Amino acid sequence: MSFLDHLEELRWLLVRSSIFILGGGAVAFFFRDFIFNTVIFGPKDPNFITYKMFCKVAQYFNFEDGFCNQELPFEIQNRTMDGQFSVIIWTCISAGFIIAVPFILWEVWKFISPALYKNEKKYAKLFIVVSSLLFFLGVLFGYYMITPLSINFLANIQVSEIVKNQIDINSYISLVKTTSIACGLVFELPIIIYFLSVMNLVTPEFLRDYRKYAIVLILIVAAVITPPDVVSQIIVSIPLLILYEVSIYISKFVQGSNKRKELANTNITKSE
Repeated sequence: MSFLDHLEELRWLLVRSSIFILGGGAVAFFFRDFIFNTVIFGPKDPNFITYKMFCKVAQYFNFEDGFCNQELPFEIQNRTMDGQFSVIIWTCISAGFIIAVPFILWEVWKFISPALYKNEKKYAKLFIVVSSLLFFLGVLFGYYMITPLSINFLANIQVSEIVKNQIDINSYISLVKTTSIACGLVFELPIIIYFLSVMNLVTPEFLRDYRKYAIVLILIVAAVITPPDVVSQIIVSIPLLILYEVSIYISKFVQGSNKRKELANTNITKSE
């Protein structure tokens, strides 16, 4: 295919992916009451499952029970005429993106599969399942771990008793959406490493040699996306470090596969 043909395929990939997202958004719009009242505003409830879990852990180790609050000291409000309408539309589109991820990944696979070997193309279903699973695990981790940590920390920050926390609905929902989706994308690290290894851009030796720099980078990322306390950063860093170590073994597997292919091709050439 020519360069323009590739661009045409990419254009249709984006068109079909957009249709999937809008379709997922339509489904989300039908369940908007559940999405807002149970999912979006769930972390605002002091009885949210994450707060209960951290409260029990803090009490067990005799730490400060900052997660055992009776209520979170802030109110959510709308400041513009079309604010709530815009929130409904964009939240449904974001939910539609999450729902459509398996279909989008399928489109991505179809786009890159012509550049793969025949024995690699048979892993299409595995790619879709594993990539989708990692993304959804990341979204759940972001929603149940990072989002409550951020909301609890930021809600209890107060420069003075005179200042009341009246949070704009866009600010609150943006935190929930951005954190959850960002974690979902970060959890795709093993898949990214797989394709970089297939293209010989990354090797397991490279990942091992730069592990110490990767740890520093992971800690920086954890510090950016979490409240500024050590416990939150550790909670976020652990799964990212595990994913990095898994990525090393994935790269090692791919490298071994590439070497076997090169050896097979060499033997064929010699026999001819």
